[in-house]
Amino acid sequence: MAAGVGSRFGASCPKQFLQVNGRMIVEYTISVFEHHPGIDEIAVVTSLASMAMFEEMRARNAWEKVTRLLSGGKERSDSSLAALQAYANEDVNLIIHDGVRPLVSERIITDVVEALRGHEAVTVAVPVTDTIYEVENGCVKYIPDRHVLQKAQTPQAFRVELLREAFRRGMDDPDFKVTDDCGVVRQYVPEQRVYIVRGEERNMKITYPEDLVIFEQQLNNRYGNNH
Repeated sequence: MAAGVGSRFGASCPKQFLQVNGRMIVEYTISVFEHHPGIDEIAVVTSLASMAMFEEMRARNAWEKVTRLLSGGKERSDSSLAALQAYANEDVNLIIHDGVRPLVSERIITDVVEALRGHEAVTVAVPVTDTIYEVENGCVKYIPDRHVLQKAQTPQAFRVELLREAFRRGMDDPDFKVTDDCGVVRQYVPEQRVYIVRGEERNMKITYPEDLVIFEQQLNNRYGNNH
C-alpha cells in the first residue's frame, strides 16, 4: 500500500517517497518482499500521479516480482478494494503491507505465510507495554487492562475469498469506514477468527518526522554504511 499522502508527517511529498541513505522508504519496503522466497508476486497500490515514478523504481531496482501497479484511492479501504479487483478472477492469498513499514523482517513474512496455510485471516501484532487511556472530552474515561491489548502491525494476510466477502458486506453498510483490513473481517464476518503472528517493535510505521531518525538508526545498525 503506497497511495497515502502522509498528511500527519508534514513533508512536501508523501512520506513513502522520502529518501534515506539514497533510497526511498518504499524501496526498502518492497525489496524485503522482492527477496523473500515465499512471495510470488507484488502489486503496488499507489496514486495515478506516482505510477511513472514506480515504473522507474522497478527498472532501477530490477524487481522481477513487481508485476502490477494499481491505482489506489483516498481511503485505505479504496486501496484494498483496488487489490481485490485486480485479482477478481484469481484464487490467491493476499498479503497486505504498509509501504511505510520498511523494517519488516524476513521472519515476520515467513511466519505470516506459514500461518496462512492453516488460517483464513492473519495479522501481526506486539503486546502493548504502556498504559492506554480511553479519552473523552480531554479526560481519562477508562483504562483498559493492557495485558489483553496488542498493537497491530502489518503485513495482514487473507484467503482472498474471505476478504472479498468482508468487503462485499461492508460496501452494503452506509456507515462503512475502517482503517484496517482485519477490522473489515472482524466487523463484517464476525464468526471468522483472525490469527496473530508475533511482531517486532522495530517493524514500525513511519508516521512522524522523528520516526525517520529512528529508521535511519536502524538501517545503520543493520547494514552499517553499505546500503
